[in-house]
Amino acid sequence: MSTPKDLRYSEEHEWVKTEGDVVRVGITHFAQAELGDIVFVELPEVGATVEADEPFGSVESVKTVSELYAPISGEVVAVNDNLSDSPELVNESPYEEAWMITIKPSDASQVDKLMTAEQYEEMTNEG
Repeated sequence: MSTPKDLRYSEEHEWVKTEGDVVRVGITHFAQAELGDIVFVELPEVGATVEADEPFGSVESVKTVSELYAPISGEVVAVNDNLSDSPELVNESPYEEAWMITIKPSDASQVDKLMTAEQYEEMTNEG
């Protein structure tokens, strides 16, 4: 399983990539593998405010519906509309094509509090 080293990770299995003054958010390879085949993704509207550790949407797989939790607080400035028509991208490309939302952080230092790739691998290997 690949865990990109340049990303940060939440305990709820979201990844965060800093891109200038915004962060891109998606779910990890581990999370999509646990969920199975993704059949539906529900995401917030652009302009919505998200709070760290609070749900911002959900993914539905053939097995279950799972909440998505915001890894940081801020305003949603972009949503990946491709996931509406192609939710399977979450399984096929969790780190590239299946990003979910882009957030303009209200406090960019929250990113530094997330886990490194090594810490995330340690957490998921314990499961």
